[in-house]
Amino acid sequence: MISAAVSPQPPAAPLAALPLPWPDLQREAQFQAWLGPVVAMHGLDPATLRMASADASFRRYFRLQRAEGGSCIIMDAPPDKENCRPFVQVAQLMQAAGVRVPQVLDWNETHGFMLLTDLGEQTLLSALDAAQPAAALPYFKDATAALQDWQRASRPAVLPDYDAALLQRELQLFPDWYLAQHKGVALDDAQRTMLAQTFAQIIERNLAAPCVFVHRDFMPRNLMLPRGGFEPGDPARRLGVLDFQDAVYGPITYDMASLLRDAFLSWDEEMVLDVTIRYWEQARKAGLLDFDGWSDDFGAFYRAVDWMALQRHLKVAGIFARLTLRDGKPSYLADAPRFIHYIRSTALRYRELTPLLRLIDKVEGWQAASGYAYGRA
Repeated sequence: MISAAVSPQPPAAPLAALPLPWPDLQREAQFQAWLGPVVAMHGLDPATLRMASADASFRRYFRLQRAEGGSCIIMDAPPDKENCRPFVQVAQLMQAAGVRVPQVLDWNETHGFMLLTDLGEQTLLSALDAAQPAAALPYFKDATAALQDWQRASRPAVLPDYDAALLQRELQLFPDWYLAQHKGVALDDAQRTMLAQTFAQIIERNLAAPCVFVHRDFMPRNLMLPRGGFEPGDPARRLGVLDFQDAVYGPITYDMASLLRDAFLSWDEEMVLDVTIRYWEQARKAGLLDFDGWSDDFGAFYRAVDWMALQRHLKVAGIFARLTLRDGKPSYLADAPRFIHYIRSTALRYRELTPLLRLIDKVEGWQAASGYAYGRA
């Protein structure tokens, strides 16, 4: 059931004090008032309420056991900081496409509380080892199959467009937060001009790609292993998908760039190529890549993924700096070097990105690379 306010059913008994931190007594009281009827309606045990996770936003997640077995997830999303409507909309779109996502059981839109089905406690990231790519391959095959289910359901004018303005705002996070705030770099006129020209080129290339529904953070940390064991052929035991509320309608290359150039785990290029080729073969059969020769030329598609990934890497480096410096979440900036490596590796491939490569090397104090680099185009 999805509702803007819960049914006015009183709890069977007063709830015990909850072992959770709250920003103020008013929000805790709102939560208690919402939770009472929800506990009675869905057969939940309030004594089992525990923190499940928190993310880079202002959302928090709690886990609550069912009296008859199993568990549910509660989302705490303060409405002055988080809008839950996109989450509800995208959950419905993904579920209709056959993707395993949480079902919304109850939603108090006024105060930003939501009861969800529980996809499990183990992320795909926790099951992966970069030193064992063969063991990871079945998971990635299932992830790309789910991704194509989602992409085949795409249609325009349903989700916000991933347009030039949004791409530019995201790119600007890199000079504003990573360079200026984190590294203390004051760009000169020539460097600002170079970045503006590079960003324009990145945007132009990425907006040329066909558009589909884009998850926008499709990576192993947001894919969940089912409790009953992973089984790709069983819809109930496939990977689950979380953190989809920022979905947009944009370049088909974006989610593949997210999946294989991860924020917390790096793969050898052989693995990246293997999974991307498998995706490409299935996607062209599904008619998703009928664009600019992509169906016949894997190299053209792979170069497009490279340029989309570059936009994401620049954005994420800026976001990780902002999360640390503005929001007090230092663990994110610890992973920023991975993205700087991704940026540099991509810039090495393409001559038109040489000025960006030189800037990165200067900022990071590295000696500029010279000579031929594999994959340079």
